Amino acid sequence: MRSLLCLFLAVVPFVNGYIPRFLNGRPRGGFLGNPGGPRLFTNLKAVSEEWFVQRLNHFDSSDTRSWKQKYFVNKEFYKEGGPIFVQIGGEGKANPIWMTNGAWVDYAKKYNAYCVMVEHRYYGDSHPTPDMSTQNLKYLSSEQALADLANIVSYLKDEMNGAKVIVFGGSYSGALSAWFRMKYPHLAHGSIASSAPVLARLDFKEYLEVVNDALNTYGDSDKCTDNIRYATTIISNTVKSKGQSELKKMFNLCTDIDISNPKDVENFFSTIANNFLGVVQYNKDNRAFEGAKDTGITIDTLCNMMTNQSQGSIVKNYVDINSMMLKVHGEKCLEFNYNSMIKDMKNVSWDSSAAEGGRQWVYQTCTEFAFFQSSDSKSQPFGSYFPLQFSIDQCTEIYGPEFTEAVISAGVKRTNTNYGGLGLKLTRVLFPNGSIDPWHALSILKDLSPEARAIYIKGTAHCANMYPTSPHDLPELTAARTEISNTIGQWLKEQ
Repeated sequence: MRSLLCLFLAVVPFVNGYIPRFLNGRPRGGFLGNPGGPRLFTNLKAVSEEWFVQRLNHFDSSDTRSWKQKYFVNKEFYKEGGPIFVQIGGEGKANPIWMTNGAWVDYAKKYNAYCVMVEHRYYGDSHPTPDMSTQNLKYLSSEQALADLANIVSYLKDEMNGAKVIVFGGSYSGALSAWFRMKYPHLAHGSIASSAPVLARLDFKEYLEVVNDALNTYGDSDKCTDNIRYATTIISNTVKSKGQSELKKMFNLCTDIDISNPKDVENFFSTIANNFLGVVQYNKDNRAFEGAKDTGITIDTLCNMMTNQSQGSIVKNYVDINSMMLKVHGEKCLEFNYNSMIKDMKNVSWDSSAAEGGRQWVYQTCTEFAFFQSSDSKSQPFGSYFPLQFSIDQCTEIYGPEFTEAVISAGVKRTNTNYGGLGLKLTRVLFPNGSIDPWHALSILKDLSPEARAIYIKGTAHCANMYPTSPHDLPELTAARTEISNTIGQWLKEQ
């Protein structure tokens, strides 16, 4: 299933199974990733790991079951009278490296903040239930996560004599940051909601449209996307001519492709398209984190290859990109088998590869957000080979026959009714978004009011404003970070 907020299918091999590298828009490890490489782990002695007892179901007072939620604390920058900064965890394991690095740490140093990062229920080590069965996953929702956060923030405010709280988040957790300020304004004094897809959408076909526009920023023509479109057509013709052996050799497939199985074909085209989607989403974002070996690969890298006339045919250039991505990620072959993916995604154990976040996140898309990044738009170069139904079928096959399009659509409608979609009513919130980031299509791009403002950063990608600064940062990105910092300072003066 393709998607969020950062979730779409490129592949990573696991010892215990095959889970896509890019699933429903979510990269392995979560949307945000880690800021910086091993050199940035040096200050972690200041960080403590804590556990908080939470209710399993905040909305049923007769249900007294509880569990322990992980969070991290860094008091290094705090001075008496300072605020509490809370980094909201998203759809991945909370990494303590964020406690000493990233733009929010620069703000914490400036404003003497007490820093906390809360891991999202069902992700990382925060396991509310014995396993991830569909029945148990019913307690996984944005509303339950916000209630978890409210409990912890209430506790922190009591411990810190009512200190003002600023919440931070990026991608899915960016949406949580805005929603928390709206739902619990007495607990959160302000919110920085970076790259926040606050509008749930069933068919998120705009994702590929933004990818198309981002690729077209290369050079002074549409040659890059024109060549991708041409290569996709040729590859499609090879599929139609039943050239299984040719495709297996071209793309170094792990197994023979079953041309007669539409799902295998759809998953194959989705997988090779994701070689481009993941790079665009995180183009030049200063991640450079351990494990994110593709961070040196940019739109320029891909389009240089796609428009290079000296290396052979356009199709060979497309195939060479696939080979490069396999090598970068240490993959011996390209896994695409649909049934293998579904089998592994159905594993409910916390020890499975699905527990890396894939099973949980896809569940949230099937129940709350959809965000299904389909190929239904004609304004993109990847063909029409992974339509909306491709994602809907995965919901049904992974979680049960009751997860139909009607049920998913009802969940999307409820989410937008509950939170307001693009018509949020709230104050003291900033919405930073990058023009290259496909997720900006579901976020706030224009000021809602003088107290709920958009910061549109030309030339930057997903959550770029959250990562550590670099001498190579665009002036627009530097200016955005300055505006965020100054706005936080202004908020802290307000009652």
